[in-house]
Amino acid sequence: MRLGFRRGLIHGIPIALGYFSVSFGFGIMAVRAGLTVMEAVCISMTNLTSAGQAAGVSVIAASGTYIEMAVTQFIINIRYSLMGLSLSQKLDSSFNTAHRLVVSFGITDEIFAVSSAQPSKLTPRYMYGLILISFIGWSSGTLLGAAAGNILPSIITDAMGIVLYGMFLAIIIPAAKKSRSVLLAIVIAALISTVLYYAVPRLSSGFAVIISSVISAFIAAILFPVPEEEEKKE
Repeated sequence: MRLGFRRGLIHGIPIALGYFSVSFGFGIMAVRAGLTVMEAVCISMTNLTSAGQAAGVSVIAASGTYIEMAVTQFIINIRYSLMGLSLSQKLDSSFNTAHRLVVSFGITDEIFAVSSAQPSKLTPRYMYGLILISFIGWSSGTLLGAAAGNILPSIITDAMGIVLYGMFLAIIIPAAKKSRSVLLAIVIAALISTVLYYAVPRLSSGFAVIISSVISAFIAAILFPVPEEEEKKE
């Protein structure tokens, strides 16, 4: 069992390093939006979702409503529920309800990818090690980024602020290359967001994200439906 925790820590080191650099940009972004260093760190310590946190900070900066925040987070983070259902098929018998609740907090895209690629059943200690090191990387990066945002000159923080958006591009570009439906959804969402920005200037960024996401996903689902698997002949 000790080896399980240690293996999780080792497998999570690359994730932690990547999270550190990205969360550094988030910390700067949060401070620039008017949050304090501690507020930025608390967000990262209670939410392991880069896209959700970035959208949440935008809603806060725009003085959005609680409903707007809730719907935005639901749409952006609903994929984690699907990841959790998928991982539930790989858990060993020692995963009781308490372990499942704790581990569900740390399911992210990268942690899901690493854990689902393991050939054997997942133990609680392995998942704790994988999540712990990733959590430390994300939280510490946010702390240093937010602190640097209060110290570094604006010309540097402005440049570092694009790190988070660079990460978003790194996520969507490979997926768009592999799937035309994803590419179409991205293009439609970008076009709708642009139209809303100029046609409805009073619309908050949070609702713009919601509208763009729902419409683009709906159109992509109609044009590129996922074919049902053919039933195997007995």
